[in-house]
Amino acid sequence: MFRAVTDFIINRLDPKIGDRIADFACGTGGFLISALNHMKSSKEHFTTEESETIKKSLHGIEKKPMPHLLCCTNMILHDIDFPDIIHDNSLATDIRDYPEAKKYDIIAMNPPFGGNEEEGIKMNFPAEFRTSETADLFMTLIINRVKKNGRVGIVLPDGFLFGDDNAKIAIKKKLLDEFNLHTIVRPNGVFAPYTDINTNLLFFDYNGTGTEEVWYYEHQLPEGYKKYTKTKPIKLEEFKVEQDWWDNRKENEYAWKVTKEEIVEKGYNLDINNPYVEEDELKDPEVILARYNKSVKEVEEVQGKIIAELRKLI
Repeated sequence: MFRAVTDFIINRLDPKIGDRIADFACGTGGFLISALNHMKSSKEHFTTEESETIKKSLHGIEKKPMPHLLCCTNMILHDIDFPDIIHDNSLATDIRDYPEAKKYDIIAMNPPFGGNEEEGIKMNFPAEFRTSETADLFMTLIINRVKKNGRVGIVLPDGFLFGDDNAKIAIKKKLLDEFNLHTIVRPNGVFAPYTDINTNLLFFDYNGTGTEEVWYYEHQLPEGYKKYTKTKPIKLEEFKVEQDWWDNRKENEYAWKVTKEEIVEKGYNLDINNPYVEEDELKDPEVILARYNKSVKEVEEVQGKIIAELRKLI
Protein backbone atom coordinates (compact mmCIF):
# COMPACT_ATOMS: atom_id res chain seq x y z
CA MET A 1 0.00 0.00 0.00
CA PHE A 2 1.35 3.42 -0.94
CA ARG A 3 1.88 5.66 2.06
CA ALA A 4 0.02 8.55 0.41
CA VAL A 5 -3.17 6.48 0.13
CA THR A 6 -2.79 5.21 3.70
CA ASP A 7 -2.25 8.71 5.07
CA PHE A 8 -5.17 10.11 3.07
CA ILE A 9 -7.57 7.48 4.40
CA ILE A 10 -6.42 8.03 7.99
CA ASN A 11 -6.63 11.80 7.54
CA ARG A 12 -10.27 11.49 6.48
CA LEU A 13 -11.12 9.05 9.30
CA ASP A 14 -9.45 11.47 11.74
CA PRO A 15 -8.76 9.14 14.71
CA LYS A 16 -8.94 10.85 18.11
CA ILE A 17 -7.25 9.97 21.40
CA GLY A 18 -9.47 7.30 22.95
CA ASP A 19 -10.57 5.77 19.64
CA ARG A 20 -9.75 2.08 19.22
CA ILE A 21 -8.31 1.45 15.77
CA ALA A 22 -7.97 -1.86 13.90
CA ASP A 23 -6.61 -3.35 10.71
CA PHE A 24 -7.50 -7.04 10.29
CA ALA A 25 -4.94 -7.66 7.52
CA CYS A 26 -2.34 -5.19 8.69
CA GLY A 27 0.71 -6.29 6.69
CA THR A 28 3.70 -4.31 7.96
CA GLY A 29 1.43 -1.90 9.86
CA GLY A 30 1.06 1.06 7.49
CA PHE A 31 -2.44 2.07 8.56
CA LEU A 32 -1.68 1.65 12.27
CA ILE A 33 1.50 3.74 12.11
CA SER A 34 -0.32 6.39 10.10
CA ALA A 35 -3.07 6.50 12.75
CA LEU A 36 -0.44 6.72 15.49
CA ASN A 37 1.28 9.64 13.76
CA HIS A 38 -2.06 11.36 13.12
CA MET A 39 -3.02 11.24 16.80
CA LYS A 40 0.45 12.36 17.90
CA SER A 41 0.21 15.38 15.61
CA SER A 42 -3.11 16.48 17.13
CA LYS A 43 -1.45 18.41 19.96
CA GLU A 44 2.00 19.50 21.04
CA HIS A 45 2.12 17.93 24.51
CA PHE A 46 0.46 14.84 25.93
CA THR A 47 -0.07 13.68 29.47
CA THR A 48 1.36 10.30 30.44
CA GLU A 49 -2.18 8.92 30.47
CA GLU A 50 -2.89 10.22 26.95
CA SER A 51 0.34 8.71 25.63
CA GLU A 52 -0.54 5.34 27.13
CA THR A 53 -4.07 5.54 25.70
CA ILE A 54 -2.67 6.13 22.22
CA LYS A 55 -0.25 3.20 22.51
CA LYS A 56 -3.01 0.84 23.63
CA SER A 57 -5.49 1.93 20.95
CA LEU A 58 -3.89 0.14 17.97
CA HIS A 59 -4.86 -3.42 17.08
CA GLY A 60 -3.70 -5.51 14.13
CA ILE A 61 -3.97 -9.06 12.80
CA GLU A 62 -1.68 -10.47 10.13
CA LYS A 63 -1.78 -13.98 8.69
CA LYS A 64 1.66 -14.15 7.06
CA PRO A 65 4.71 -14.67 9.32
CA MET A 66 7.14 -12.19 7.75
CA PRO A 67 4.76 -9.19 7.51
CA HIS A 68 3.64 -9.96 11.08
CA LEU A 69 7.23 -9.83 12.30
CA LEU A 70 7.90 -6.62 10.35
CA CYS A 71 4.73 -5.04 11.73
CA CYS A 72 5.72 -5.81 15.32
CA THR A 73 9.19 -4.41 14.65
CA ASN A 74 7.69 -1.31 13.06
CA MET A 75 5.47 -0.71 16.07
CA ILE A 76 8.38 -1.14 18.50
CA LEU A 77 10.43 1.36 16.50
CA HIS A 78 7.53 3.79 17.00
CA ASP A 79 7.71 3.38 20.79
CA ILE A 80 4.94 0.79 21.12
CA ASP A 81 6.71 -1.54 23.55
CA PHE A 82 4.04 -4.26 23.55
CA PRO A 83 2.33 -4.22 20.11
CA ASP A 84 -1.15 -5.71 19.97
CA ILE A 85 -0.45 -7.47 16.68
CA ILE A 86 -1.81 -11.01 16.45
CA HIS A 87 -0.38 -13.63 14.10
CA ASP A 88 -3.57 -15.23 12.79
CA ASN A 89 -6.16 -15.33 10.02
CA SER A 90 -8.84 -12.73 10.87
CA LEU A 91 -11.40 -14.76 8.95
CA ALA A 92 -10.86 -17.90 11.06
CA THR A 93 -13.25 -16.87 13.87
CA ASP A 94 -17.03 -17.06 13.62
CA ILE A 95 -18.07 -13.42 13.14
CA ARG A 96 -21.21 -14.06 15.23
CA ASP A 97 -19.00 -14.60 18.28
CA TYR A 98 -17.65 -11.05 18.59
CA PRO A 99 -18.97 -9.12 21.63
CA GLU A 100 -19.17 -5.34 21.71
CA ALA A 101 -15.85 -5.21 23.61
CA LYS A 102 -14.07 -6.58 20.53
CA LYS A 103 -15.45 -3.98 18.15
CA TYR A 104 -13.63 -0.83 17.07
CA ASP A 105 -14.22 2.89 16.58
CA ILE A 106 -12.12 3.01 13.42
CA ILE A 107 -11.22 0.31 10.91
CA ALA A 108 -8.78 1.12 8.10
CA MET A 109 -7.75 -1.61 5.69
CA ASN A 110 -6.42 -2.69 2.35
CA PRO A 111 -7.64 -6.30 2.49
CA PRO A 112 -6.17 -8.88 0.12
CA PHE A 113 -8.40 -9.43 -2.90
CA GLY A 114 -8.54 -11.99 -5.64
CA GLY A 115 -7.84 -14.83 -3.19
CA ASN A 116 -9.99 -17.84 -2.45
CA GLU A 117 -10.79 -19.07 1.06
CA GLU A 118 -11.41 -22.69 1.96
CA GLU A 119 -14.81 -24.09 2.94
CA GLY A 120 -13.99 -24.15 6.65
CA ILE A 121 -13.35 -20.38 6.63
CA LYS A 122 -16.60 -19.64 4.81
CA MET A 123 -18.56 -21.48 7.51
CA ASN A 124 -17.62 -18.67 9.92
CA PHE A 125 -20.04 -16.38 8.06
CA PRO A 126 -23.84 -16.37 7.78
CA ALA A 127 -25.05 -18.27 4.71
CA GLU A 128 -26.02 -15.20 2.68
CA PHE A 129 -22.48 -13.77 2.98
CA ARG A 130 -20.52 -16.93 2.20
CA THR A 131 -18.13 -16.54 -0.72
CA SER A 132 -14.63 -17.59 -1.72
CA GLU A 133 -13.57 -14.01 -2.50
CA THR A 134 -11.29 -12.81 0.30
CA ALA A 135 -12.13 -9.09 -0.04
CA ASP A 136 -15.86 -9.80 0.30
CA LEU A 137 -15.31 -11.84 3.46
CA PHE A 138 -13.26 -9.01 4.93
CA MET A 139 -16.05 -6.55 4.13
CA THR A 140 -18.47 -8.79 6.02
CA LEU A 141 -16.01 -9.02 8.92
CA ILE A 142 -15.63 -5.23 9.02
CA ILE A 143 -19.33 -4.44 9.12
CA ASN A 144 -19.64 -6.87 12.03
CA ARG A 145 -16.69 -5.47 13.98
CA VAL A 146 -17.17 -1.71 13.77
CA LYS A 147 -18.86 0.00 16.71
CA LYS A 148 -22.04 2.03 16.42
CA ASN A 149 -21.02 5.48 15.13
CA GLY A 150 -17.67 3.98 14.10
CA ARG A 151 -15.84 4.96 10.92
CA VAL A 152 -14.34 2.82 8.15
CA GLY A 153 -11.96 3.49 5.27
CA ILE A 154 -11.16 0.57 2.98
CA VAL A 155 -9.48 -0.11 -0.38
CA LEU A 156 -11.54 -2.39 -2.65
CA PRO A 157 -11.29 -3.49 -6.30
CA ASP A 158 -13.84 -2.51 -8.95
CA GLY A 159 -15.18 -6.07 -8.84
CA PHE A 160 -16.83 -5.42 -5.49
CA LEU A 161 -18.65 -2.39 -6.88
CA PHE A 162 -20.24 -4.02 -9.94
CA GLY A 163 -20.25 -7.68 -8.83
CA ASP A 164 -23.74 -9.20 -8.82
CA ASP A 165 -23.30 -12.60 -7.21
CA ASN A 166 -25.54 -13.32 -4.23
CA ALA A 167 -22.91 -12.66 -1.54
CA LYS A 168 -21.79 -9.32 -3.00
CA ILE A 169 -25.39 -8.13 -3.29
CA ALA A 170 -26.12 -9.23 0.30
CA ILE A 171 -23.06 -7.33 1.57
CA LYS A 172 -23.94 -4.18 -0.39
CA LYS A 173 -27.56 -4.33 0.73
CA LYS A 174 -26.52 -4.54 4.39
CA LEU A 175 -24.00 -1.74 3.80
CA LEU A 176 -26.59 0.60 2.31
CA ASP A 177 -29.36 -0.35 4.76
CA GLU A 178 -27.39 -0.03 8.00
CA PHE A 179 -24.35 2.12 7.23
CA ASN A 180 -23.80 5.54 5.68
CA LEU A 181 -21.63 4.88 2.63
CA HIS A 182 -20.96 8.56 2.12
CA THR A 183 -17.91 8.62 -0.17
CA ILE A 184 -16.19 6.59 -2.86
CA VAL A 185 -12.92 8.02 -4.15
CA ARG A 186 -11.91 6.48 -7.44
CA PRO A 187 -8.15 6.88 -7.93
CA ASN A 188 -6.71 6.36 -11.40
CA GLY A 189 -3.99 3.71 -11.39
CA VAL A 190 -2.93 4.28 -7.79
CA PHE A 191 -1.25 0.88 -7.55
CA ALA A 192 0.47 0.98 -10.94
CA PRO A 193 2.89 -0.44 -11.91
CA TYR A 194 2.43 -3.17 -9.25
CA THR A 195 -1.07 -4.06 -10.43
CA ASP A 196 -3.48 -2.83 -13.09
CA ILE A 197 -6.52 -3.69 -10.97
CA ASN A 198 -8.69 -0.60 -10.59
CA THR A 199 -9.29 0.18 -6.92
CA ASN A 200 -11.61 2.40 -4.94
CA LEU A 201 -11.45 4.03 -1.52
CA LEU A 202 -14.75 3.48 0.32
CA PHE A 203 -15.63 5.53 3.40
CA PHE A 204 -18.63 4.69 5.56
CA ASP A 205 -19.97 5.17 9.09
CA TYR A 206 -22.11 2.84 11.19
CA ASN A 207 -25.18 5.00 11.79
CA GLY A 208 -27.78 2.22 11.95
CA THR A 209 -30.13 4.07 9.60
CA GLY A 210 -28.47 3.50 6.25
CA THR A 211 -27.33 5.51 3.25
CA GLU A 212 -29.28 8.30 1.58
CA GLU A 213 -26.78 9.20 -1.12
CA VAL A 214 -23.25 8.25 -2.15
CA TRP A 215 -20.74 10.86 -3.28
CA TYR A 216 -18.12 9.88 -5.86
CA TYR A 217 -14.87 11.71 -6.49
CA GLU A 218 -12.69 10.79 -9.47
CA HIS A 219 -9.08 11.38 -8.49
CA GLN A 220 -7.08 13.04 -11.26
CA LEU A 221 -3.58 12.12 -12.37
CA PRO A 222 -1.05 14.95 -12.31
CA GLU A 223 -0.70 16.85 -15.57
CA GLY A 224 1.38 14.93 -18.07
CA TYR A 225 0.89 11.56 -16.33
CA LYS A 226 -0.78 8.61 -18.04
CA LYS A 227 -0.36 6.49 -14.93
CA TYR A 228 1.73 6.31 -11.77
CA THR A 229 5.09 4.51 -11.87
CA LYS A 230 7.69 3.27 -9.39
CA THR A 231 9.67 6.47 -9.87
CA LYS A 232 6.57 8.67 -9.89
CA PRO A 233 4.16 7.21 -7.29
CA ILE A 234 1.11 8.99 -5.97
CA LYS A 235 1.83 11.74 -3.38
CA LEU A 236 -0.30 12.84 -0.44
CA GLU A 237 -0.48 16.43 -1.68
CA GLU A 238 -2.29 15.17 -4.79
CA PHE A 239 -5.25 14.37 -2.53
CA LYS A 240 -5.51 18.01 -1.41
CA VAL A 241 -8.26 18.70 -3.93
CA GLU A 242 -10.35 15.90 -2.37
CA GLN A 243 -9.59 17.20 1.12
CA ASP A 244 -10.66 20.75 0.16
CA TRP A 245 -13.88 19.41 -1.40
CA TRP A 246 -14.70 16.99 1.46
CA ASP A 247 -16.42 19.37 3.90
CA ASN A 248 -18.05 21.58 1.26
CA ARG A 249 -19.37 19.12 -1.28
CA LYS A 250 -20.59 20.31 -4.63
CA GLU A 251 -20.96 18.49 -7.90
CA ASN A 252 -18.31 19.32 -10.48
CA GLU A 253 -16.54 17.66 -13.39
CA TYR A 254 -14.88 15.20 -10.98
CA ALA A 255 -17.53 14.85 -8.25
CA TRP A 256 -21.09 13.58 -8.44
CA LYS A 257 -23.67 11.96 -6.16
CA VAL A 258 -26.09 9.08 -6.57
CA THR A 259 -29.11 8.28 -4.40
CA LYS A 260 -29.55 4.95 -2.67
CA GLU A 261 -32.73 4.41 -4.72
CA GLU A 262 -30.77 4.70 -7.98
CA ILE A 263 -28.20 2.19 -6.77
CA VAL A 264 -30.89 -0.29 -5.69
CA GLU A 265 -32.61 0.10 -9.08
CA LYS A 266 -29.30 -0.81 -10.74
CA GLY A 267 -29.19 -4.08 -8.78
CA TYR A 268 -26.87 -2.68 -6.08
CA ASN A 269 -24.28 -1.76 -8.71
CA LEU A 270 -21.97 0.84 -7.15
CA ASP A 271 -19.86 1.17 -10.31
CA ILE A 272 -21.33 4.53 -11.33
CA ASN A 273 -19.42 6.34 -14.08
CA ASN A 274 -18.71 10.04 -14.03
CA PRO A 275 -21.76 11.64 -15.70
CA TYR A 276 -19.70 14.66 -16.72
CA VAL A 277 -17.36 12.66 -18.95
CA GLU A 278 -18.56 11.73 -22.42
CA GLU A 279 -17.80 8.16 -23.35
CA ASP A 280 -16.15 9.16 -26.63
CA GLU A 281 -13.67 11.29 -24.67
CA LEU A 282 -12.13 8.19 -23.12
CA LYS A 283 -9.39 7.70 -25.70
CA ASP A 284 -6.70 6.16 -23.49
CA PRO A 285 -6.03 2.59 -24.79
CA GLU A 286 -5.73 1.28 -21.22
CA VAL A 287 -9.15 2.68 -20.35
CA ILE A 288 -10.65 1.20 -23.52
CA LEU A 289 -9.05 -2.21 -22.82
CA ALA A 290 -10.26 -2.19 -19.21
CA ARG A 291 -13.80 -1.42 -20.32
CA TYR A 292 -13.59 -4.13 -22.98
CA ASN A 293 -12.41 -6.74 -20.46
CA LYS A 294 -15.20 -5.72 -18.11
CA SER A 295 -17.76 -6.10 -20.91
CA VAL A 296 -16.39 -9.53 -21.81
CA LYS A 297 -16.69 -10.61 -18.18
CA GLU A 298 -20.28 -9.40 -18.00
CA VAL A 299 -21.16 -11.26 -21.22
CA GLU A 300 -19.54 -14.45 -19.89
CA GLU A 301 -21.54 -14.17 -16.66
CA VAL A 302 -24.79 -13.77 -18.59
CA GLN A 303 -23.91 -16.72 -20.83
CA GLY A 304 -23.18 -18.81 -17.74
CA LYS A 305 -26.60 -17.99 -16.28
CA ILE A 306 -28.34 -18.83 -19.57
CA ILE A 307 -26.50 -22.18 -19.81
CA ALA A 308 -27.42 -22.98 -16.20
CA GLU A 309 -31.10 -22.25 -16.87
CA LEU A 310 -31.05 -24.35 -20.07
CA ARG A 311 -29.52 -27.25 -18.16
CA LYS A 312 -32.34 -27.07 -15.63
CA LEU A 313 -34.90 -27.20 -18.45
CA ILE A 314 -33.16 -30.12 -20.15
